[in-house]
Amino acid sequence: MEIGYAYFSDNHNVLKEFARQLGVKHAVTNTSAGSRGCSAYVHPWDYMPLLRKKKEFEAYGIDFSVYEGVNFIDSAKLGLPDKDEAIAKFCTLLENMNKLKIPTLCFNWMPIWEWFRTRDSVILEGGAVSTGFDIKDIEDCPVTDFGRLKADALWTNLEYFLKKVVPVAEKFGIQLAIHPDDPPVSSIGGIDRILTSSDAMYQATRLVDSEINGITLCQGTFAVMGEDIPAAIRRFGKEKKLFFVHFRDVVGDKNQFYEAFHHAGKTDMYEAMKCYYEVGFEGVARPDHVPTMADDSVEIPGYGINGNLLATGYMLGLMEAAKKEAGKTM
Repeated sequence: MEIGYAYFSDNHNVLKEFARQLGVKHAVTNTSAGSRGCSAYVHPWDYMPLLRKKKEFEAYGIDFSVYEGVNFIDSAKLGLPDKDEAIAKFCTLLENMNKLKIPTLCFNWMPIWEWFRTRDSVILEGGAVSTGFDIKDIEDCPVTDFGRLKADALWTNLEYFLKKVVPVAEKFGIQLAIHPDDPPVSSIGGIDRILTSSDAMYQATRLVDSEINGITLCQGTFAVMGEDIPAAIRRFGKEKKLFFVHFRDVVGDKNQFYEAFHHAGKTDMYEAMKCYYEVGFEGVARPDHVPTMADDSVEIPGYGINGNLLATGYMLGLMEAAKKEAGKTM
């Protein structure tokens, strides 16, 4: 198991120095994050932006290990007439990731809304600021311009997508790590959400049976689903479908929750960490959705620097303890 840092804005550049000092060797990013000087004819799936991003991190001894933030496949999710064009771009991204030895791609099946919060100023005890969701806030949300999209259509569109892209991912050896719907509520603005339980995530991996068709285990999302986190780790780990981890925690349930510090949420994080070692997980886990602390500034709520550093120390301690515990039982 390896810690990785997310680099999703220019604000995260300082994390490169911290990563070098702390021995964090993996970057989770995309070609839209902090990109400057790109022509309008250069696209996120193209080779040159990927190359530049990879070289940017290599200068700090960091490997571009996970591409996260695919923002050009909504046509495929919605089943629009140009869905095959979006899928072709996705396949080009897979080919270029292979050329540059970027092994894992995290994507989601949440059209329009992506990950969604209704509040970005939840005040925690002590004054840290967090993000949160309350379903009551969206009771009057109007239907989007795309009309209503039911769960059956989303499943049909996902199966169509996977049948097109999984053979390409197999050819190029890229792991496809689908992310659960966050928040895992049934619908937002007329757009249903389907990846809202552990069983649904497992079903997604079975739509096209392949060793490269797996999941991102986002602990916070699984927690608000009401799932048992150690059980989920064991389920997907033993099936060899666990490719990438968002190590985070929350307080609340799917209808009302906020992001917690990693040591202060509802999940037994030590038990979770032990389970990753138990199932032999060797991929990247990144701290995610941290509260904003004093003297910190963020471009994206939930992605402050100080919170990431606190989470890193916490994860390193858990990892050391879990490895020692595993050594006693071997």
